Amino acid sequence: MFSLEQGKKLVRAARQAVISKLEGKTFELKGFEELGGVFVTIHGYPNNELKGCIGYPEPVFPLNKALVEAARAAAFSDYRFRSIIKQELDNIIFEVSALTKPELIKVKTSKDYEKQIKIGRDGLVAESQGYRGLLLPQVAPEWKWDVKEFLDNTCEKAGLPAEAWKDINSVKIYKFQAQIFKETKPNGKIVEAKSF
Repeated sequence: MFSLEQGKKLVRAARQAVISKLEGKTFELKGFEELGGVFVTIHGYPNNELKGCIGYPEPVFPLNKALVEAARAAAFSDYRFRSIIKQELDNIIFEVSALTKPELIKVKTSKDYEKQIKIGRDGLVAESQGYRGLLLPQVAPEWKWDVKEFLDNTCEKAGLPAEAWKDINSVKIYKFQAQIFKETKPNGKIVEAKSF
């Protein structure tokens, strides 16, 4: 668990990583050397449309390096959106999700997922035959999905059929939680949006 002060540093670092890249400068985040999964999400302001979201679900890199890479990838390498340009910096907000390690949900039948997944707390990863997709915990409440819709959409994100999760022998579903920090306005106050 991170304190609000630590969360503020992470969000400011995400913004600075993007600014420094636009200016052709290097940037390093000091501290946060523990391994950690992290996602950086960029939204337009004030309409909140998604502008980029990329990260590392598994804690395989030091958090300081993973955060900088994720921020820059969300700004410049998310294939769904055009790259962020300097003129947009005053019209975007940054959100950082620090993740717990994904844990496999063990079920006897696909109906058991409903008891094991809590909307608003859990994020999901679907995995099968080299395909993998992830949706953060905040996505399901934003779209008002129930557990089945969340599972369907996570499978689709992985490039699988929507109801692939029902095949418990070939599709693995993992859950994780996130501590979420974000700007309330561009370069503005940073709050903890939700935590597990």
